Amino acid sequence: MTKITSMNASTAKPDQLYRAETELPTSVQEAFAYHERDGALQRLVPPWESVQIERSDGSLEVGSRVVMKTKVLGVPLRWVAEHTHYDPPHLFADTQISGPFASWDHRHLFSGLDPESDDIQNEATRTGANQAATTQLIDEIRYRLPMGFLGRAFGSSIARKAIEAMFAYRHRITRDDLQLAGDHPIEPMAVAISGSSGMVGSSMQSLLTLLGHNVRPIVRRPIVPQAVDSQPIAAWSSDAEAAKLSGVDAVIHLAGKSIASQRWNDQVKQEIRDSRVQKTRQLCESLAKLDKKPRVLVCASATGIYGDRGDDVLDESSSRGEDFLADVAMEWEQACQPAIDADIRVVNARFGIILSPGGGALEKTLMPAKLMGGSLGSGDQWWSWIALDDVVGAIYHAIANESISGPVNFVSPEPIRNRDFAKTLGRSIGRPALFPAPAFALRMGLGEMADALLLASSRVEPRRLLDSGYRFRFTDLEAFFNYSLGRDRLASK
Repeated sequence: MTKITSMNASTAKPDQLYRAETELPTSVQEAFAYHERDGALQRLVPPWESVQIERSDGSLEVGSRVVMKTKVLGVPLRWVAEHTHYDPPHLFADTQISGPFASWDHRHLFSGLDPESDDIQNEATRTGANQAATTQLIDEIRYRLPMGFLGRAFGSSIARKAIEAMFAYRHRITRDDLQLAGDHPIEPMAVAISGSSGMVGSSMQSLLTLLGHNVRPIVRRPIVPQAVDSQPIAAWSSDAEAAKLSGVDAVIHLAGKSIASQRWNDQVKQEIRDSRVQKTRQLCESLAKLDKKPRVLVCASATGIYGDRGDDVLDESSSRGEDFLADVAMEWEQACQPAIDADIRVVNARFGIILSPGGGALEKTLMPAKLMGGSLGSGDQWWSWIALDDVVGAIYHAIANESISGPVNFVSPEPIRNRDFAKTLGRSIGRPALFPAPAFALRMGLGEMADALLLASSRVEPRRLLDSGYRFRFTDLEAFFNYSLGRDRLASK
């Protein structure tokens, strides 16, 4: 249950006070540790905000500073914050040294809650939680807008909406991440990730780190690590490098050439195939030779393995398709055989359309939607989508759940027709979906890729995730859009 209260300070003072409260399903110690680990700030920055962490010493202790690059009304500026209080596991605080506000003081408070209270028991019943919330997270921000009276007159409403949207996102992702950890109480792991700089990989690395695990990136060429504990492994460069994977508990293999970065021709299609099939086989052969093998390999695949199937309802037992992407996905999964033969548990993650404002399909459809774009082609085709947060959550679930192996569909339980996708996105951003993109125009612009990626119909169910008890964060598309595009609010009371 999320509560929000906010109030103006005395009318004699220009400061405004905002207070957000959320109950977290974990201990005070773990809630505080989540915020203290590397990457916490980056994960809590909403995806619609133009914010980059320029410099941070990774500490919450008094005197430590964070420098962020951001934009206000399109104007770039730096926001420098310094930590002023540090009392683990109950409090840390920071203040703005320079930035967009005349002043900004932010207190993060953590307090234990009585697990027998009616409010907590009711929340556990409503969410189906395995345990009652035991920690109350409180964010208190006292801020003052620049330009005195003019700032208060013309900027108060804008600033308040931005703050309410930001903390709706921050509290939701914090609660969901800690619920995932509570659902899967596993010991800290060493996890190696290929494609760790990509959309899924970077989010996966952040989540694992915040939940207390050690992540090692798998790279193509040896590099000097930027941090002592990053220890990148150039697994494809030599046997000596590949041997560094010995002792790793889990491997997540996500690397592969983008299928949507350029128009397909014979050379591009071969590069797409080789980057998946050959690299996966080489990696799995290296894993099979290790003295101490990983317990599990999660290897990316795609729902494209089913091909264009109209209204057919598809699950992991469905037959494969007969087009280029289906062939690639089949060979991709078969390339994992050396790991299977070495008794490594292999999960083939058949990703659907992954949605995030920071990349992929949603990023590409946002601008057309803002221009009142509508369906692609007829709009009858089924799109099997999944939120990025559920991709990383389901990977974590698959690693923790030893009963899961083989193909697993990574899609929401609620696929949607493309025309309804366009209408839902338009509704979330306040634009009607008026102008469809004709199929012939898409084919002229994108060639074969248009049919394979935009016009094909794939109505896929996540049967194995559901049967294994995975708790989806998002099954309703509009709720996901509102969350990830800043439409949700923790409204003032």
